[in-house]
Amino acid sequence: QVQLAESGGGLVQPGGSLRLSCTASGFTFRMYIMRWYRQAPGKERELVAAISSDGRSTNYADSVKGRFTISRDDAKSSVYLQLNSLKPEDTATYYCMAVYRNSYWGKGTLVTVSS
Repeated sequence: QVQLAESGGGLVQPGGSLRLSCTASGFTFRMYIMRWYRQAPGKERELVAAISSDGRSTNYADSVKGRFTISRDDAKSSVYLQLNSLKPEDTATYYCMAVYRNSYWGKGTLVTVSS
């Protein structure tokens, strides 16, 4: 069964950091482009970051560029998102997504940035 399981969300103060993890199972992880999306209350889901199947190419939303870093570890079938210099507007549920010939979604992990 295909599964993507996110973890690492929580409450953090503005300016703080979190590291999100997503661990995959049930498919050949190394072949897939991995993405992180987020969705804030009342907002549409937006693409935050993506990483190529070989890990050599990344891209980020302008709003997070320079603050967030996506990475992957194929040996662990995992993708990560390092969130630094967090702002209240980063508050959202963050979702892991895999895409190749099929696409798969995780259930999300909540990040709350507040004093």
